[in-house]
Amino acid sequence: MLELQGLSKHFGGVRAVDELDITVEKGQIFGLIGPNGSGKSTTVNLICGVFPVTAGSISFEGTEITNTQPHIALANGIARTFQNIRLFSELTVWQNLWVAQNGRESVRSEGFFARWLSGDRRQRASVEEQLEFSGLGDKRDELAGRLAFGEQRRLELARALAARPRLLLLDEPAAGMNLEEVRQLDERLRWLNEQQGITILLVEHVMELVMGITHRIAALNFGRKIAEGSPAEIQQNQAVQEAYLGRSEESGEQGETGGGGARSADGEPS
Repeated sequence: MLELQGLSKHFGGVRAVDELDITVEKGQIFGLIGPNGSGKSTTVNLICGVFPVTAGSISFEGTEITNTQPHIALANGIARTFQNIRLFSELTVWQNLWVAQNGRESVRSEGFFARWLSGDRRQRASVEEQLEFSGLGDKRDELAGRLAFGEQRRLELARALAARPRLLLLDEPAAGMNLEEVRQLDERLRWLNEQQGITILLVEHVMELVMGITHRIAALNFGRKIAEGSPAEIQQNQAVQEAYLGRSEESGEQGETGGGGARSADGEPS
């Protein structure tokens, strides 16, 4: 479904992504892990067209989409969440979902505000479905900026789903969540993948989530792929242990970066 070939992004002399090859098959939950600054978020931004590609190509469902603009990527069926939450804080929960859903709609003659006033029943029904999915039905009229952090995370996921994507890119969706919220996120992502058939590319630091839910994982370090395989294979990979999972050279035991429950990321810039 998604294929990255020789994908590179350089910021001056910094190779944030360096000749990355990844194939995400339809129906997979594919994990992308690595230390802060390893190129994970930059990869997501390249797929969505936020940054221009330095070299290489990106294909989606057999069509090259390299350097496609973000709104075109969304219209083509690729939606995302952000590492740092980006909701419309002064709009209500319901309005955030309605705006997101209409962002994918083709331009119509009646225009955006006419669609708002017309009260399209199908669109409104879809918003109600996302409210139910996210457990935010009782918050529909509350401003997004006033929601608790975990609720904002759920709204951002629901907002991405309102665009009816076939490929969902999740950039650290568990950051800042407590253990119960991570458990609920795990259940929601499994349901989306198994019941709705949505393919997911998951960038995440919470290893319990990544190792428990993904079909395949690629590990990055300094912009390059250092390993790819099943969760079990990645856990046993020495290069991954040394670069990311914090394996102690003396004890051979996993350090704190690889386990210990939900926590927030350190704010990876790339």
